[in-house]
Amino acid sequence: MGLSLIWFLIIGIVAGFIAGKLTKGSGFGVVGDLAVGVLGSLVGGFLFNLLGIAAYSLIGQLIMAVVGAVILLWLIGTIRRRG
Repeated sequence: MGLSLIWFLIIGIVAGFIAGKLTKGSGFGVVGDLAVGVLGSLVGGFLFNLLGIAAYSLIGQLIMAVVGAVILLWLIGTIRRRG
């Protein structure tokens, strides 16, 4: 259980970094993007599960986390612009 949590955090951090680079200008700095990456990996897992897509490999899980983090960054950026 502990090792899977560590991998989850590592994948989330890498996904946050990649998502921050993909969404230039709408990120929250390094630490914020990394936190969003961890949360985004949860969002990506939820969305992929709804679509019936499973990611078993490390690359698949990273792609899923990046997609979730990009969507989360987009949602947060949209909400920030409205407020």
